[in-house]
Amino acid sequence: MSDTKPLPRIDTLNKPFWDAARLGKLLLQHCPACGDTRFPPGPVCPQCLAGDQTWIESAGQGTLESWIDMHRAYWDGFKNDLPYRVCLVRLREGPLLVSNLVGPAGNPRLGALVKVVFEATDNEITLPKFALA
Repeated sequence: MSDTKPLPRIDTLNKPFWDAARLGKLLLQHCPACGDTRFPPGPVCPQCLAGDQTWIESAGQGTLESWIDMHRAYWDGFKNDLPYRVCLVRLREGPLLVSNLVGPAGNPRLGALVKVVFEATDNEITLPKFALA
């Protein structure tokens, strides 16, 4: 196994998201035809099948829906981070994101307010993570 963490693959569909994350902005895909806002992005709107999709900036705020403390490194690159928290965040705009809960959060509670924070990697990818607000 490699000592590096797996990183997202950037493609034409998700490139706007990763470009914005590098600038400290959280983008969500938006359908101008029906108003659906979502993540991950898709080539068409899953609600109305419209093809012209745009991106909107998220407020970067949401609520903690669930979390788990990882005590085992399934990839060697995570060994030095143990234990770490994986979380589900319901953004104010509606989408549910899987991410990491970072910072001081000894005993998080369901429904706690969280805000996005960004962590740059060595490979020019910036990951959106969440901290208690």
